[in-house]
Formats: sequence, structure tokens, C-alpha cells
Amino acid sequence: MKQEEYKPVILVAEDDDSNIKLIKAIIGRKTEVLWAQNGQVAVELYKENQDKIEAILMDIKMPEMNGLEATREIRTFSTEVPIIMQTAYAFDTDRQNALDVGANEVLVKPIMSSVLKKCLTGFLPKLTW
Repeated sequence: MKQEEYKPVILVAEDDDSNIKLIKAIIGRKTEVLWAQNGQVAVELYKENQDKIEAILMDIKMPEMNGLEATREIRTFSTEVPIIMQTAYAFDTDRQNALDVGANEVLVKPIMSSVLKKCLTGFLPKLTW
């Protein structure tokens, strides 16, 4: 009997269609991706699925509620889930702001496949590529 493959659920908060397509192309075969188009939806999806979601990829700049606000909100009721922020801006202040609200890691866009996979594996050691 074949052992069931580990396929973690990753919440991806991203408002740009091309970026979500890229992320799904990188991680979609080995993970189940839940997509939130803004921070408010990300918070709601996490509240509804926190027993299943094993990590969050959170864009910083989004409409409705940005990633910093969404991360701050999620951290009020969940301190365990790894939150990996993504930003197009490589300024030290952006990285520090993300870490200050509770992000575990900050990646700079465009996200390279190898960097994203290594980061996710660091938080989800059972995930193999």
C-alpha cells in the first residue's frame, strides 16, 4: 500500500494575478494553495481554516487590508503558524516592519523558486521537493 504524500495547506495572500500564478507554479504540486486576494480575506480564511493551514505567504502591499495589518491581526489569535512576508521593496525598514508585526521571514520579489522552497522547508521539514 502506497504511503500518502504529505501535502501541507499554504494560505497565499496575494493581489497580483501573475504573482499567484508564479507561486502556484513553484509550490502547487506539493502543497494545497488557498488564495486570498487581500489581507482581509486572508484573515477570514485563516480563521476558518486554522486547523488545516500550516504556513502563510503574505504579500505586504495589498488592497483592503495590507499584509502588515493582516499579520498583526492573525497574531492576536495565532502565534504558531509561520508567516512568510513577500515584498517588492528590499528596504531594511520594510523587513523590520514585517518582523515587528510577527512575520517569521521576509522574502523579496521576484521570488526565486529555490529561495521559496528552502524557506518553506525550513518551517515545514516534512515537505520534500
